[in-house]
Amino acid sequence: MSTSHALSRLTWPGLAIVGALTLSAQPVVAGECPAGKIKPNAQQMVDHKPVGVTDVTLGAIDLGKQPAHIEGRELRFRKLTIAPGGIVPWHSHDDRPALIFVQQGEIVEYASNCVDPIVHKAGDIRPEVYGTSHWWKNLGKETVILYVGDVRKDPNDHHM
Repeated sequence: MSTSHALSRLTWPGLAIVGALTLSAQPVVAGECPAGKIKPNAQQMVDHKPVGVTDVTLGAIDLGKQPAHIEGRELRFRKLTIAPGGIVPWHSHDDRPALIFVQQGEIVEYASNCVDPIVHKAGDIRPEVYGTSHWWKNLGKETVILYVGDVRKDPNDHHM
């Protein structure tokens, strides 16, 4: 028997076991509240001020002037840079839906509806919708860069 044939006979059973275990495992999605940890009012509002955060609006569109005619709303695209130890203070998305894309680094979210902190890593996207109130902290040694698209009603609302 050739060496490659003997190796393949030994390898295939191992691959089958790994495949079966992979198929039976629960999917793990990064950047979400762990199963069984969702609970209303799990985290209480905290009064942290912004620390080490730069928030730059890269562009905005008045949605009332677009064919959708969503009067009084603005689609905004921003870049947030959070230094190590930086804090994005407590805020709500009840009236300001958003999508967050973590471009660089790792950041921890403390959400009102999750018992455990939620870790977000580069490449994660976090939807922020009605019922989402939270704050974020960069516990790492690397600067975090977030790109944020949100729909803002009040142009004077400067919540992050």
